Amino acid sequence: MRVPSLPRPRSLAGQLFAMQAVLIAVVVAGYALFTYVSDRRQAEEAAGRQAAAVARSVADSPSVREAIRTPDPTAALQPYALRVMRDTEVDFVTIMNPEGIRWTHPNEDEIGERFLGHTERALRGETFTETYTGTLGPSVRAVTPVEAGNGDGDGDGRVVGLVSAGIRVEAISRRVQGQLTALLGVAAGALVLGAVGTYVINARLRRHTHGMNAAELSRMHDYHQAALHAVREGLLMLDGQYRVALINDGGRELLGVSDDVVGRSVAELGLPAPLTGALLASEPRVDEVHLTADRVLVVNTSPVSGGERRGTVVTLRDVTELQSLMGELDSERGFTQALRSQAHEAANRLHTVVSLIELGRAEEAVAFATAELELAQALTDQVVAAVSEPVLAALLLGKTAQANERGVELEVSKDSRLDDGLLPADLPSRDLVTILGNLIDNAVDAAQGGVPARVTVAAYTEGGELVLRVSDTGAGVDESHADLVFQRGFSTKPTAGPGGRGLGLALVNQAVHRHGGGLTVTKAPGGGARFEVRLPLRTAAVPGGDA
Repeated sequence: MRVPSLPRPRSLAGQLFAMQAVLIAVVVAGYALFTYVSDRRQAEEAAGRQAAAVARSVADSPSVREAIRTPDPTAALQPYALRVMRDTEVDFVTIMNPEGIRWTHPNEDEIGERFLGHTERALRGETFTETYTGTLGPSVRAVTPVEAGNGDGDGDGRVVGLVSAGIRVEAISRRVQGQLTALLGVAAGALVLGAVGTYVINARLRRHTHGMNAAELSRMHDYHQAALHAVREGLLMLDGQYRVALINDGGRELLGVSDDVVGRSVAELGLPAPLTGALLASEPRVDEVHLTADRVLVVNTSPVSGGERRGTVVTLRDVTELQSLMGELDSERGFTQALRSQAHEAANRLHTVVSLIELGRAEEAVAFATAELELAQALTDQVVAAVSEPVLAALLLGKTAQANERGVELEVSKDSRLDDGLLPADLPSRDLVTILGNLIDNAVDAAQGGVPARVTVAAYTEGGELVLRVSDTGAGVDESHADLVFQRGFSTKPTAGPGGRGLGLALVNQAVHRHGGGLTVTKAPGGGARFEVRLPLRTAAVPGGDA
C-alpha cells in the first residue's frame, strides 16, 4: 500500500508573498473604509453648508419678506421656492410661518401642513443644521429665521417666518458612492500593483533561497555552522572588497589572527607580504606554499563570481609537519646514498686487501687497512670531539659523507665545542636538523664544482647563545640579495620558484625566528657566503616572531 506523502511546507518566498499580499489587501481595505467614512462625513458637512447657504439667501431676499406680508404668501413664494430648488440643486426649500405651517413644499399637497423638524433655535434667531426624517425621507437640512427688521423699517428683529432647505441623504449617498467607485478602482489597482511587485520580489527571493522554506534554511544554517567549525583545514571567505566575511576556527589558528577579524581588510591582518599578495590576487591560486611566522601553509584561492566579482574562497592546509618530515626523508635518502657509496668504497678496499694477501703482501695489506681505519676513525673522532650533542653529531657525519660523495670537503671548525645535554628542552632536535641541515645543503650546492670545494661548519656557545656558522667557497651572495635570500621562492638556481627551490632558507629563517634567534649572511673570509645563526639557550620561544 502506498503511503501518501505529506505536502511539503510552503517555501519562505511563498510564505512572504502570502503575508505581503494579505498585508496589502488589509491596508488597502482599511484605507478604502477610512476614505469612505471620511468622504461621507465630508459630504454631509458640505450638504449642510450648501443647505444653510441656500436657506440664508432665501431668508435675506426682500421679495420673500414682502410676500410674507401679503394675504396669500403661497402664491408668490411657491414658484420662487421651486426656482431656487432647481438653480441650487437642493431637494426642497420650505418657507413657513413662525408656527411651522408650510407656505411652500415640493409636494403641493403638503402646503398648509406643519413642518416636520425642529424650529426652536431658529425662532430664537439662530441658523442651524440637522439630519431629520421628513416627508421626503432622511435629509440634511438647515433652518434659518426670516426677520422683519432686515430692511422693512420696523427695526425690532421680529421673526416673521422660517426657511428650511435640505438635501436628502439618498442623494448624498449617491455622490459618495460615485467617489467610492473611483476609490475602489484605485484601491484595486494599488492591490494589483502591490501583488505584482511582491511576486517579482519574492520570485527573486525564491531564486536566492532555492525555494527552501524557513525550517530548511534554519537547518542548513545549523549544518553550515557545524561543518564550518568541524573542518580542521582553514577556511576563509573574502567579499568583493577583500574584507574578511567568514573565517573558521582552523583559519584563525593557522593565520594566527584574533576573533574580531570579520569585516577587516586582508591587508590589515599583519600577514607576511607574499601571503597577503596571494589572498589579494584576482586570479585563482592552486597549492601555493606560503610561510607564516611559525607555519608552512598550502594556499588555494577560488574567486566567486555571478556576473560580477562577489568575493574569494580561500582554503588553508598546514603542511609544517609534512615539510619537516620531507626534510627528514631527504636527509635519510642522502644518508642511504652515502651508505651505499661507502659500502661500494668499502667493498673496493676489501677487494684490495684480499688481493694484496693473495699476492703474498700481507704486511702491505695490513698497512692499507690500518690507514683506512685510522682515516675513518679520525673523522668520527674529530666530529664527536667538537660536537658531542648526538643529533648534531649524527647530522654532521651524514652530511660529511654526502658532501664527500659530491666532491666537496666538509670540515668542522677547530673552535667548535658543543657538549651533550647543553641544549634546552624548548629547542627540539627537529628544528636544529632543519636549520643546520638546510644551511649545509645550500653550502654544498654553492661549493660544488669550485676549487677548492670546501664547506666549514662551526657550532659552539657564546654568551648564553648557541652559534651555528656555515661557510662555503662558492660564489657568495650578492649584497643586494641579502634580505631576499631568506624569502620563499628566492634562489639563484634556474629551478627556483614556487614549485622548485627557494624553500630551504625560508624554513631556516622561520625556525630561527620562532625560537627568538637571529640569522645573518655575510661574505666568508676565503670567498663565498657565511651564514650565522644565533639561538638563545635559556630564553622561552618567541611565538609569532616576524620573519
